[in-house]
Amino acid sequence: MDLKEYLNRIGFTGQYDKADLDNLFTIHKLHVMNIPFENLSIHSGEKNTMDLHIIYDKIVKSNRGGWCCENNHLFSWVLKEMGYKFTILGSKVFNSQEQDFLPMDSHLINLVEIDGKQYIADVSFGVSCQIWHPLELISGKDQPQPPGVFRLINNGMQWVLEKTSRKQLVQDKAFANSSLIDKRLTKTLYSFTLTPRDADHFREMSDCLQTSPDSLFMLKSICSLQTATGFRALIGWTYSEVTFKEDSDLVDMKEIPDCEIEALLRDKFNVVLVNKFTPKNNKADYCI
Repeated sequence: MDLKEYLNRIGFTGQYDKADLDNLFTIHKLHVMNIPFENLSIHSGEKNTMDLHIIYDKIVKSNRGGWCCENNHLFSWVLKEMGYKFTILGSKVFNSQEQDFLPMDSHLINLVEIDGKQYIADVSFGVSCQIWHPLELISGKDQPQPPGVFRLINNGMQWVLEKTSRKQLVQDKAFANSSLIDKRLTKTLYSFTLTPRDADHFREMSDCLQTSPDSLFMLKSICSLQTATGFRALIGWTYSEVTFKEDSDLVDMKEIPDCEIEALLRDKFNVVLVNKFTPKNNKADYCI
């Protein structure tokens, strides 16, 4: 595993000998702009793992993306190699249908401390809720970023991340009522405590998320990548390009036939799959 190889993968060309806030912001943004949030492996006859060397080979050497237990786990290694003081945390994703957080930690994030201040780094939530830069761990402060306004709320022992979005304007009215369109302007994303975790803490949940028939990641194939003007996503056969504007997000959606999926993954996400990929888009609590 080679830090320089990772930095080349994300297009970082600066000096990396300083574990400062500027470098943290830069590598965080470059990661989400160049490495997709995706679960394509489990729809291609493969298995996701918590083994860091396998994750490194997949994302860095094979030019793939991954879900949070891959992307954020790899990012924790990057933080260590660059000399940052960090802690792995576990978070519980909010289920809007149940109006409650999932009972177990299913989302790995990193807490980074710089000059006495703490920041949440999360390079793998995807679509419109992906932060581009780390969030300062301060309660109630609006932290505007291109995708929207993020806010961390402290409720005693628990922290909650929420986001205020702009209205999504769907360009093709045939998709106006798509279940992938999120009509909520303010939404809760996940909760977490500051209890330190390690990779082993997520192994059981990682296995569950790729085997349980009720898992979002089993029900839908997902690939999303942030762009300079918004993000793009392929959910099942539905491809979306979203452009962030000052007061709204423009959403251009279309259905992709099976014969064009491979080319779209290559051209729009720079992803080439080795095994046969079977898209899925079954009903589940998921919006772009």
